[in-house]
Amino acid sequence: MSEPLYRTGKICYIEMPAADIQVSATFYTKVFGWRVGERGDGSVSFDDTVGGVSGTWVLDRPPSTTPGLMVHIMVADADRTIAAIEAAGGSIVQPIDPASGEVFAHFRDPAGNVLGIYQQRGLAETEARLAAASMTGG
Repeated sequence: MSEPLYRTGKICYIEMPAADIQVSATFYTKVFGWRVGERGDGSVSFDDTVGGVSGTWVLDRPPSTTPGLMVHIMVADADRTIAAIEAAGGSIVQPIDPASGEVFAHFRDPAGNVLGIYQQRGLAETEARLAAASMTGG
C-alpha cells in the first residue's frame, strides 16, 4: 500500500453549510460517491472517494450561494455527472463551455452552495482500467 500524501499546504478538511444534513449527505454520496459516517459525538462526516479530503456539514452557516472561492470536484465524465447532479436535486448554474480548453461546470447543491466539477483528462480510462483489473483480481 502506498503512503498517503500528507504534506504542509494540502487541503484536508471542509466544513460545508447544509440546510438538512441528511439531504446533503445523500446528494454527495449519490453524485460523487463520498463516504459518509458518524463521529463519536454524533456529527455526520464525509470523506472524498480517495480519502484525501474529509469534512462535515454544518447548520450554523449560510450556504455559499455565489462564486467566490470555488471548490471543484474531479470527475471522469462531466456530462454524466451533470445528469446525476440534476437527478439528485441539484442544478447547473454554469454549464460546460464547449469553446473552453477545459471541461468544467458550476452547480448548486440542495443547500444552495455553488461548487464546480472538473473533468480530468484520462480519468475515465484510468477508472475503467482499475475497475477491470479489480474484477479479474489483477
